[in-house]
Amino acid sequence: MLKSIIIAGAVLVSAPVLAQVTQPSTTVPTDAQPDTTNTSPTQAVPAGQAPTAPESAPAQAAEAQPASGAQIADVVGTEFPNYDKNGDGSLSATEFSAWMVALKTASDPSTKATAPATKTWVATAFAQADFDKNKKVSKGELTSFLSAAG
Repeated sequence: MLKSIIIAGAVLVSAPVLAQVTQPSTTVPTDAQPDTTNTSPTQAVPAGQAPTAPESAPAQAAEAQPASGAQIADVVGTEFPNYDKNGDGSLSATEFSAWMVALKTASDPSTKATAPATKTWVATAFAQADFDKNKKVSKGELTSFLSAAG
């Protein structure tokens, strides 16, 4: 019984920390990007007292919404030329890898491009994004892949 009370108390105290949402820095147009700044300091909740929801909770819930297909298409249209280094209108495995590592690093700064897990993740993503299996990913394939992944 005491063990259950201690675990329940720990969950109540840690729930606000676990519920925090971190938005990756992306190249979404400024008018479509939510404000991710949170200037309120973190406050400890005394034991036995239920934590109160911060005033920014609705904003955090809105931030967690995935981008729409139109937003993804806009970003792909804007950023595609930056990663299509040879200008052939499609991404090779190397070009695709650079973009995916940049996206993953934005959401997880500890991502290392040379890590075996990252290389495996990128290879799997490339295989999924290359719908016609021609070893290249077009704008349309990338938009469809990112829309389905969201």
